[in-house]
Amino acid sequence: MDMGNNFKMVAKTLFGFEELLAKELRNLGASNVIEGVRNVSFEGDTGFMYKANLCLRTAIKIIKPIHSFRVRDENDLYKKIYAMDWTEYLSVSETFAIDTTVNSEQFTHSLYVSQKTKDAIVDKFRDTDGTRPDVDIKDPDLRINIHIHNNDCNISLDSSGNSLHRRGYRTATNIAPINEVLASGLLLLSGWDGQSDFLDPMCGSGTMLTEAAMIACNIPANINRKGFAFEKWSDFDAELYEKIIDSSLKKTREFHYKIIGYDKAPSAVRKAQDNIENANLADYISVERKDFFKTEKETVGTLHMCFNPPYGERLDIEMENFYSAIGDTLKQGYPGTNAWFITSNLPALKFVGLRPSRKIKVFNSHLESRLVKYEMYEGSKKAKYQKGNEE
Repeated sequence: MDMGNNFKMVAKTLFGFEELLAKELRNLGASNVIEGVRNVSFEGDTGFMYKANLCLRTAIKIIKPIHSFRVRDENDLYKKIYAMDWTEYLSVSETFAIDTTVNSEQFTHSLYVSQKTKDAIVDKFRDTDGTRPDVDIKDPDLRINIHIHNNDCNISLDSSGNSLHRRGYRTATNIAPINEVLASGLLLLSGWDGQSDFLDPMCGSGTMLTEAAMIACNIPANINRKGFAFEKWSDFDAELYEKIIDSSLKKTREFHYKIIGYDKAPSAVRKAQDNIENANLADYISVERKDFFKTEKETVGTLHMCFNPPYGERLDIEMENFYSAIGDTLKQGYPGTNAWFITSNLPALKFVGLRPSRKIKVFNSHLESRLVKYEMYEGSKKAKYQKGNEE
C-alpha cells in the first residue's frame, strides 16, 4: 500500500466516547490517531475511509478536511472560499449543501456563514462556467462542512451523509428509542464483548439488543445502511468499496450465548422483533413480553445486563418506586449478574438501594447522564463468609 495516499480525517462522536472511538480506529488500522473533544482525528487512505464509515460503532460522522485558513470576517471568508478550486469536488450539474459550526466572537451566525460560503461557491462557478450548481439541503451530491473556531476556518467534505447512528435496520417508531451510537458506546463502555449471556430487561424498540448482537458477532455497524455520502463523490471507487464490504463481512465471528430482551408492552416487543428481523439478527436474539420486576435470572453463568430505563414524565413518588424496584429485582432475582444502566435522573440513583461499582459520565442527547454498574454476586457475600468459617 502506498502510504503517500494517506490523508487526514476526523471522526465525530458523542461526549465520553472519544477513547472508545480511538481504540476502534486503531483496531481497524488507522494511523496517527489523536483524541479531541467529541472527535478523533486519524489518517488513512480512501479504502480506509470507506471501512471507517462501514465499521465504526461509535462515530457519528467522518469528515475529510480539504482546506484551512485564517479568516478575519465574512468578506474575508467569501474571498478565500471563492479562491478555492471547487471543480475538483463538484460539477455544475451536481448539488451541494453546507453544514456550519461556529465557535467564535467574530462569527456569531452559522446561517450567515453558510450563506456567504454558498454565495462564494456559486459565484465562482458562475464566473468560470457561466452556470452554477444548485443547493439541495436534503440529499446533496456533496456535503461541505465549515468549522470556524475563533479565526481559524476548516473546510471539510462529509464522507458519511446522514448521521452514522442511522444504521438502516430500524423502522419508524413511536417509542422514544436510544440513539444507536449511544447504545453501542454504552455497551462497549460496559465491557460487553459477547463472552456471556446478555439481557436487556426493558428493551423498548430493541436498539441495545441489536447493537449487542452486532458487537458479539463483529458485524459491521452500518452494513444495513442505504448508503454513504462518499458514494456520490466524483472519485468513488465502487470496486474498492465492494472489496472493503467483503473483507469486513469475512471478519464476523460465531456467538455461543443468548441475547434476550424483555418488555412489558406488546407493541414494544413487536417493534423490537421487526427491527431485529431487519438487521438479520433473529437467530441471535429473542424478545419476550415480560415485566422485569416479576422475573428472575433464567440463564446459568455470568449474565451481562445493559439497559436504558424508560424515563417518561414520572411523578417523583413513582420514580422512587421504579428505581427501588430495579434494585430489589437485582438483589432478589439476579445473582451472578453485572447490571449496567444509563439514567439522566441522577437523584433517583439513591433509591436503587445498591452501591454502584462504577459511574461513568455520558450524555443522552443533551441530558447529562450516568452509566452505572451494579455487581450482583453469586450468593450473598455474607453467606460466603459464613461458609468459609464453618469449614
